[in-house]
Amino acid sequence: MNDSPAQAAAVPAGCPAHTSSAAVPPAPELFTWEFATDPYPAYAWLREHSPVHRTTLPSGVEAWLVTRYADARQALADSRLSKNPAHHAEPAHAKGKTGIPGERKAELMTHLLNIDPPDHTRLRRLVSKAFTPRRIAQFAPRVQELTDRLIDGFVEKGEADLIHEFAFPLPIYAICDLLGVPREDQDDFRDWAGMMIRHGGGPRGGVARSVKKMRAYLLELIHRKREDLGDDLISGLIRASDHGEHLTENEAAAMAFILLFAGFETTVNLIGNGVHTLLNHPAERERLQRALAAGDSELLATGVEELLRYDGPVELATWRFATEPLTIGGQRVAEGDPVLVVLAAADRDPERFAGPDTLDLSRSDNQHLGYGHGIHYCLGAPLARLEGQAALATLLTRLPDLRLAGESGDLRWRGGLIMRGLRTLPVEFTPGARTRESDALSTL
Repeated sequence: MNDSPAQAAAVPAGCPAHTSSAAVPPAPELFTWEFATDPYPAYAWLREHSPVHRTTLPSGVEAWLVTRYADARQALADSRLSKNPAHHAEPAHAKGKTGIPGERKAELMTHLLNIDPPDHTRLRRLVSKAFTPRRIAQFAPRVQELTDRLIDGFVEKGEADLIHEFAFPLPIYAICDLLGVPREDQDDFRDWAGMMIRHGGGPRGGVARSVKKMRAYLLELIHRKREDLGDDLISGLIRASDHGEHLTENEAAAMAFILLFAGFETTVNLIGNGVHTLLNHPAERERLQRALAAGDSELLATGVEELLRYDGPVELATWRFATEPLTIGGQRVAEGDPVLVVLAAADRDPERFAGPDTLDLSRSDNQHLGYGHGIHYCLGAPLARLEGQAALATLLTRLPDLRLAGESGDLRWRGGLIMRGLRTLPVEFTPGARTRESDALSTL
């Protein structure tokens, strides 16, 4: 969504041939403040009347929006849709438009979101050697420690902004710890990441400076760690090898950057959107609290998956570009055309999910696309799930009467095209409601 409603792009006419013109309601307007607040009615219209829809984005780039689940799943795994912006018919417009703020320098472009096989295969295999499920599982106590420490910081006040005081710092400190950023340097990372998340990928000087500082720091840290390897993720990236191949220093820096960025903003939105959704669905929220009190962790696990489906952190998958003419959902897409898979629309498709607009924390048939599909499935999904489960369980256990401070309709959503998240989430609760002896993760 664009930061300026004046820059909103009207949806052009031109529905697919299979759409009937009889009694079709007018097309919704996309990329407005109203759309940002609740995009789901517009996505329902697109799914029904123009499921593969050509539109002009706020940036002026024309792109296809894929909104139905079956088409989305197919597109996410289609090798004819490249992640490399060089395949765009208008590469000058596509440079850096991957959803990563300030990402216009070539040295930041060599990462898993911007490359195709065989380079993608090589890099993902190398990174996977360092970013293992075992490493993530061993990190759970540190995530719980951070979660409790942040809640300790505001529990006695009886009020908080859960985005700035909790959902934002938790993943940034966690990913810094995982990467091996020394504790004394982590507040710098918080400042740099805060600049990026507040201002998105626009051409603001502060964003560019933050990206430059972060990259310079990562390169220097990688250089230091080569001399003194530890058990952190950056050391793991340096150690990783495959048939004698290692990550270059620039590749390691780019991987660390993308893990840092993708590893914190998606989790900020998972926690923020998840809490917001639960507070607007009190019966489901109370159901989860009862399960946690009974030591039942199953509803927490399925509940986080349902929150990812219902109002997930990533609204549109990052850019893809057709390398040859192809057909998606009956619509012909020309070579070089940008394609954006709308995960938020696909995950509310009634042809795939029963009662898609109903929140059901125990939903079992839930193969949502919240973290993508195919070879670009999010590598950091296990870490995000760990952090999301810890955050929600601990908040609901330690702050049992957590409630919105104000009206849900008054909340503002951050601008941007890829991510979906709240700017602020003011809440109230009884001060000092529970001590950390109620450790919610003991039920996991």
